[in-house]
Formats: sequence, structure tokens, C-alpha cells
Amino acid sequence: MGKGYLIDTNAVVDYLENKLPDTASALIDALSIQISVISRIELLAWSKITKNQLEVLNGFINASQVFGLDEAVILKTIELRKNHRVKLPDAIIAATAIVNDLDLLTRNINDFEKISGLNSINPYNLK
Repeated sequence: MGKGYLIDTNAVVDYLENKLPDTASALIDALSIQISVISRIELLAWSKITKNQLEVLNGFINASQVFGLDEAVILKTIELRKNHRVKLPDAIIAATAIVNDLDLLTRNINDFEKISGLNSINPYNLK
């Protein structure tokens, strides 16, 4: 188990829209928020975003540690893409979690289940 959590884009959206169970929301409230640069891009690239939503997202991102594409993440991403059928954004997110020894908090467990060395946790299954 990692030293913390990397929060996938879908979990951020569900958290900000108050859709997560209380247990998951309380966990995220207590965390130092850590996301991949991919999540930052995905969150801010939504074309139908309102001004209020943009302010909320920017506040969340500014309060987060955003992991960029350093050499270790790039090399791990290449390895994951070669060895697994995983989309590039998911490979970058998985590589970021693995390189930084973080568990991945995601609703899309199936996207990551074949990646060894990655512990994926569905926030809807937290007790």
C-alpha cells in the first residue's frame, strides 16, 4: 500500500459534485490532494464549463499537488504502454501513482486492474 493517494479525474469530479459516499468524501477531505497533470488537463478542458465551475476546479487544482511528466513517470508510462492495453492518459496516471508510491483512487478500476504494482481503490467501495 502506498504512502498516500493519487486521485483520478472521475473521483475528483464525483467529490466536487458531492456524489461520493461519506466515507470517501471524508478521506479526501483529510488528504493532501495529489493529482496527475493529466487530471488537471481533463478537468479544465471541458468545453461546457461554467464560470463558477471553473473557479471551483481552479481552487481545487491550486490546493493540490500536481505531478508533472518527469523522466521517471515518462519511462514508467512507456513501459506500461508496451506491456498493457491501456490508453495513454490512464498509463500516465498509473505511472504517476506507481513512481510516487501512491494508491490510485478511481471509479474506473477496470482500466487499471491489469497493471502490476498499482493499487487501485474504488471510492464507492470504501468502508
